[in-house]
Amino acid sequence: METLADVLARDRRSDAPALFAEGPTTQRYDYRRFLTTAWKTGNLLHKRGVRTGAEVAIVPSPRAQPVLTFLGASLLGAVTTFDPPREVAARAFVAPTGRLGEYDIAPGTATVGYGADPEDPAHDYWEGGVWSENPTMPPEPASPSDPILDDGDRQYTHADLIAGAQWAVEELGLTAEDTVVVRGQVGSPAVLAAGVIGPLVAGASIRLDGGDEDAVGVADGASVDVSSGFFERVAASQ
Repeated sequence: METLADVLARDRRSDAPALFAEGPTTQRYDYRRFLTTAWKTGNLLHKRGVRTGAEVAIVPSPRAQPVLTFLGASLLGAVTTFDPPREVAARAFVAPTGRLGEYDIAPGTATVGYGADPEDPAHDYWEGGVWSENPTMPPEPASPSDPILDDGDRQYTHADLIAGAQWAVEELGLTAEDTVVVRGQVGSPAVLAAGVIGPLVAGASIRLDGGDEDAVGVADGASVDVSSGFFERVAASQ
């Protein structure tokens, strides 16, 4: 696998569990619905002007919507920034609907609220927009060298995150029967590589548990260190 388009390929759809999250509502996705929703999210962003190299800003939470938005944006070659500053000038901005008013959003930025239907018609509703989208892979081609994530210190490409995911799969000994528990807000490059993309590469399931401290591990099993220096450890192992 070289890009997230490979990880989210059509032939990987199945009835196996992909993601579970507790919250205002319980979210359960099998691989068929999860992959299809990632494509549909990419198509929603594409219609809002997101293309290769565009910035997508996401306010994270331990819910499916930020994860699926990141994956959909990555299929377009867009660069995601999690937990953006209060002044947002990205091409698209995605946040819990109740928090949209906390940000100073630049003119021309497409705004999308998730979790509740925004009262302000200037904002799109994530759930409604994604539901109505075409369930096909977005039209923008993905390249391993495309940067898709920016943490403020550096940009990470498809290749970087796939390498981190594959390393985590080996470190955790992941199989399709495993559940990977992800704690924290699911926005750091290490957590996304090890806790989201890693399980998807292995065909395992993801459980979002929230909390204040980032951690990734197999339920009742091994854990992987997602602290600072994660990608240096990945590079040293190669």
